[in-house]
Amino acid sequence: MNLDLTGKRALVCGSTQGIGKAAAIELALLGADITLLARDEEKLKDTLQDIPDHGSLGHHYLVADFSDPDNLKLVIADYVSENQIDILVNNTGGPPAGPAVEATIAEYLMAFNSHLICNQILVQAVLPRMKENGFGRIINVISTSVKTPLRGLGVSNTIRGAVASWAKTISTELGPYGITVNNVLPGFTRTSRFESLRSSISSKENKPEEEVEKEMVKDIPAGRIAEAPEIGAAIAFLASPAASYINGINLPVDGGKTPSL
Repeated sequence: MNLDLTGKRALVCGSTQGIGKAAAIELALLGADITLLARDEEKLKDTLQDIPDHGSLGHHYLVADFSDPDNLKLVIADYVSENQIDILVNNTGGPPAGPAVEATIAEYLMAFNSHLICNQILVQAVLPRMKENGFGRIINVISTSVKTPLRGLGVSNTIRGAVASWAKTISTELGPYGITVNNVLPGFTRTSRFESLRSSISSKENKPEEEVEKEMVKDIPAGRIAEAPEIGAAIAFLASPAASYINGINLPVDGGKTPSL
């Protein structure tokens, strides 16, 4: 199986923690050169030290905040003018928890911009070189909520679904150029996002967090919460040459929890 990413550069968003950082490490282990993207420069500098150096061009980082799409557009345009991106991992922290009917219009617009619009900006920036080279991987980290809405995540459920449909659409448009577009749908994963969700449910239901987590786990056939590197490994595989004929899919990485096919 060809998993070699030597000579490829991966741009990984939200990569100073959790799934983003895990994906960057897994891609680097396969030989890719990594460009981290996040809003905190100090965390980016620290994370850069944790990325294995098996590539040939070196690792980089970019500072951008997905709450400011116009700035992101300037940052990525400047970077791709000098650098080629072969693999794009779109990964952004989810919107705050809460019922859909209680969310404000501003919360919906902010989530739409931070997820769909920023994804679109990045894809448009990296596409010319991907098309020129006849190779590209676009991997969107979304959520199993695109198959089954998750309790208490109204805005996230809505926006993630929009991103999934967008990704499926562009997968059909970009397939002829040797570019694949796939979505990874993590289940409950031990990250700061998971801790926030567990805490929110605990507060609303007046239950200890330990009890809330046990209730979450009981619906997972694997019997546990995922670790971030397990999601990172799925992302790295979809980025590899071995996954060249996988295009336009939603891949749940959830221990079997999602009840639909």
